[in-house]
Amino acid sequence: MIPFPSFPFFEVLFELFLVFPLCMNAAPQVDSLPESIPVGAQGKFHIQGIVMDKARRYLYISYTTQLVKLDLNGCVVGSVSGLLGHLGCIAYNPEDGKVYGSLEYKNDEIGRDISDRSNGHRESATQFYVAVFDVDKITHTGMDGLRDSVMKTVCLPTVKRLYEDSSTINGVTREHVYGCSGIDGVTFGPRFGSKGGEMFLTVALGIYGDTVRTDNDYQVLLQYPWPAIMQYVRPLDLNRMHTKGPSKPAATYFAYTGNTTYGVQNLEYDAFSNQWFMAVYKGKKKRFLNYRLFAIDNSVKPRRRLLSGYGGERGLVVELGKTGLYDASSGVWGWNFPYGNMGMQSVGNGCFYFFHPDKNNKDGYSGRVELYRYEPDTKIPFVRVTHDGSFKVDHQQKNINIIP
Repeated sequence: MIPFPSFPFFEVLFELFLVFPLCMNAAPQVDSLPESIPVGAQGKFHIQGIVMDKARRYLYISYTTQLVKLDLNGCVVGSVSGLLGHLGCIAYNPEDGKVYGSLEYKNDEIGRDISDRSNGHRESATQFYVAVFDVDKITHTGMDGLRDSVMKTVCLPTVKRLYEDSSTINGVTREHVYGCSGIDGVTFGPRFGSKGGEMFLTVALGIYGDTVRTDNDYQVLLQYPWPAIMQYVRPLDLNRMHTKGPSKPAATYFAYTGNTTYGVQNLEYDAFSNQWFMAVYKGKKKRFLNYRLFAIDNSVKPRRRLLSGYGGERGLVVELGKTGLYDASSGVWGWNFPYGNMGMQSVGNGCFYFFHPDKNNKDGYSGRVELYRYEPDTKIPFVRVTHDGSFKVDHQQKNINIIP
């Protein structure tokens, strides 16, 4: 080791710099963050979302049917299973120290696959919930989210109505309003168009990628005020699934992205850039360039406008940021960034974590959580953070499009 002046404080500080890489930025940086965290396979399903509690230094991973708690070396601390549903994107709420996630129970292709590959029984009802995990109670593996009182839920009846109802546009009736397949992306942030103020839990609809219908080219975002939504939280009984939840969101917003496959997989509000990032599986409509990552500019107020392809319906439209790649034919901005749809989190000062599936295990059962920095106005919007605090473009990026 390089000789160092005999001042204990500086010696400790120097050791910390060697152990933890910093996400450097022009803004002051106070948090030391690991550059990379290994994530092992945990069962039969792929990874859906990631979130870190920086204060307690734990990482949480959604594995479709279970939530796993890791330390920042990638070692498993505990896990919660027994959900028998689709746990998707997850979000950490620093106000109460809990992890929130989208939780679906339905009988479509995804729901049947989960039932076929899981042990246990549940009521056959279709329901959509926000799951709330008391992660301090996760102390060992194999915990049951229902019996061990680790998880409670809030029902979202609006999502159920959109999923089960039909819409008629230009004389053609199709199932699932807006192409709603359920929910997936969740995050905490301000009201759209405001910075600061009241906190909202924002939930993104899942959207079927039907290439024939015209009313599935927007991402649909529901905002619920927090902590007001917590008055509806209840334990979940899979044999008698409760319906307690707000009758409707505070507001519904629409972001025009073009076609996607199952809508927003991971949603993340980044206070540093004041943007909402939406990571998706690539769409299939040929008239769009079908980007994989989009960003909503939160400095622009939502405006009520005519919704393209919705048969004359109007709605509150939020604007995509004018950075990245531009599709002149559709007016859509975005990026072909391949990571994020299986996990992303803003960790402050322009830094993000993204989940990388293993090259030899591309089904997304295992991989690494890697540290990036946001670089706006570039074709590749995020660059890797190296051990010495510098940055590099990840030239090994592959096209990753795993069906959920």
